[in-house]
Amino acid sequence: MTNKFYNIIGILCIVCGFVSCVDNDDDVPENYYKSTKVSAAGFLEEHQDQFSSFITILKRTTYFSMLDTYGAYTLFAPNNAAVSEYLASERIPSIEAMSVEDCARLARTHIIRDRAVFTTDVAEGSLGMNMNDASLVLTSDSMLNGVKQFVYYINKNSLMLQYNDSVNNGVVHILNRTIAQTDSLLPAKIAQDSTLTIFTAALKETRLGELISNYRDDNYTIGIDSVEKGYQVRCTSGSQKYTLSKWVGKRYFKYSAFVEPDSVFHRHGIMNLEDLKKYAKEIYDQTYPRDAGLYDNDPTHRKNPLNRFVAYHLLNRYTEYDGWVQSGDLRQHCWVTSLTDAEEFYETLCPGTILRFAGNSDGLFINRKGVGTGARVKVRGVKVLSDSESGNADQGALNGRYYYLDDILAYTTNVRDVVLNCRIRIDATTLSPDFMNCNGRGRYGEDILTGFKNGYIADWKVTDETYVGVHSDVGYWNSYCANAVCVSGIFDVTMKLPPVPSGTYEIRLGYTANEERGVVQIYLNNEPCGIPVDLRKYGTDPDIGWVDDQQYTDEEDIAAADKAMHSRGYMNGPDSYHPWDGENTMRATSWNLRRVLTTQNLNSEETYYLRFRQVLDDPDHYWTFDYIELCPKSVYGSPEGEDRH
Repeated sequence: MTNKFYNIIGILCIVCGFVSCVDNDDDVPENYYKSTKVSAAGFLEEHQDQFSSFITILKRTTYFSMLDTYGAYTLFAPNNAAVSEYLASERIPSIEAMSVEDCARLARTHIIRDRAVFTTDVAEGSLGMNMNDASLVLTSDSMLNGVKQFVYYINKNSLMLQYNDSVNNGVVHILNRTIAQTDSLLPAKIAQDSTLTIFTAALKETRLGELISNYRDDNYTIGIDSVEKGYQVRCTSGSQKYTLSKWVGKRYFKYSAFVEPDSVFHRHGIMNLEDLKKYAKEIYDQTYPRDAGLYDNDPTHRKNPLNRFVAYHLLNRYTEYDGWVQSGDLRQHCWVTSLTDAEEFYETLCPGTILRFAGNSDGLFINRKGVGTGARVKVRGVKVLSDSESGNADQGALNGRYYYLDDILAYTTNVRDVVLNCRIRIDATTLSPDFMNCNGRGRYGEDILTGFKNGYIADWKVTDETYVGVHSDVGYWNSYCANAVCVSGIFDVTMKLPPVPSGTYEIRLGYTANEERGVVQIYLNNEPCGIPVDLRKYGTDPDIGWVDDQQYTDEEDIAAADKAMHSRGYMNGPDSYHPWDGENTMRATSWNLRRVLTTQNLNSEETYYLRFRQVLDDPDHYWTFDYIELCPKSVYGSPEGEDRH
């Protein structure tokens, strides 16, 4: 009846699937058939001696019947002692004294819908979103009550007494404590942490907490059928022409804060808020000499040094620890980690600045540069502590999460001029915070699209004839990071580029060619970037001039072929990444291409937009948007030449 695995089998990959958002019992489907085998609800009833209290809570709602129907659920079942502890902590005399909505909310806290998540499926970090749309985080420890044994926790405080009990509609994990529910927004959650008094004071002084206090867009509406059933979208290739698209059910605003504990500040001689103000002024007067001394008396001004310091720690998006860059099995199989870290770049709430994230076997770093013995420049950067490295504090808020840093994070001249003096490759699925906040980017293993409603995609402007969806991470896709933003219809889309340090850049489009793709006219701030790009042409087309490196034995011949291809406005794909089931890197395949769009001077204090307009009058020709590159002249025009990574 059950399969129990009491030892960790291996660290696999983050499973991050589309989770339908349910706010009340009315959203629970009632048309699924019941199975004759034991369901999650049946599992609880077979163990009444352990779960009678939780069963009573569930039966006061429609969630017990839901757990007895066909589907896929992950149920975290608190035992009777856990429910008794919860009632005592909330000063509730009995389950009968709970309102129906309180019972429903507690039930939703303990259910992940649409996916069965086993401990062997998930590396340490987020398990995904529960039915209250809050993240559930898995951590582990090798000690329990002083005894050496491997154990798992949910949100750091709920011990998994037993896990991976298979049922016909998912999996059940047994808890010794109910999962904590939070109503705190991110600024309040940070303020509750006694180890963050200096950062909390700075957040309050600058009033930047107001920028990270939104939660849900109540103006967003969409039919439940679009969320539950979805529809087929032409956005794939090969024998399968269509992919299932399910629309975002509710639109959420989420945020992430990367914060220094007081102990880190103390290590640098910063003992209080006044010390931090002095430190911030020293740093940011150097980075922005034109503004030195002009805004020191107004900490709420966006050019004030303390304001810039705090804002550089804040992002208007959320993902789990391993979601900031590609991780797990995909990183292991697809990245050539001897050449590059798995990397990604994100705009911060400090105007005109970005963070460079790098993930490797040592963990997650911000503003790290240099890999391997051949790296020209090496900068360690600041480490982001994993959940297991962060103590017992629950870092999750209703609208995001905060992460501890092991050193001070700042936008120094060294970060601007050295760390970010690189080819900035930005995966398309990061180009709107909505792609990350509403469960588009990062889902692993499902061949599915998350559809985004026009008018509700931050940093994008989309015409009515355009469909935009984010495809899940599937290793066999011939694309960077095994995903893409799929754009179809007679599309016309405009998106904001993240800021980069001021200078001259080549702006490039990374894409996969296919005969079913479109022909796209591209504009930068409404100025055409040359002639339209024919996404149907493979690299072997004479207009592109791709040549397999294996045809040459001399490095100079390969370099000459690259130069000739670049003179036509094209480049091979990178040699640092290859699809899961492919032996060849993206450089070695004629359908993975980069198109040089324009060479342009970019100013970090200005905003730039790329527009993509379908030229063909045929909605069946679509575009899988892979990535953008912003490559500074110091890299593409360096005497050593740009690397092929």
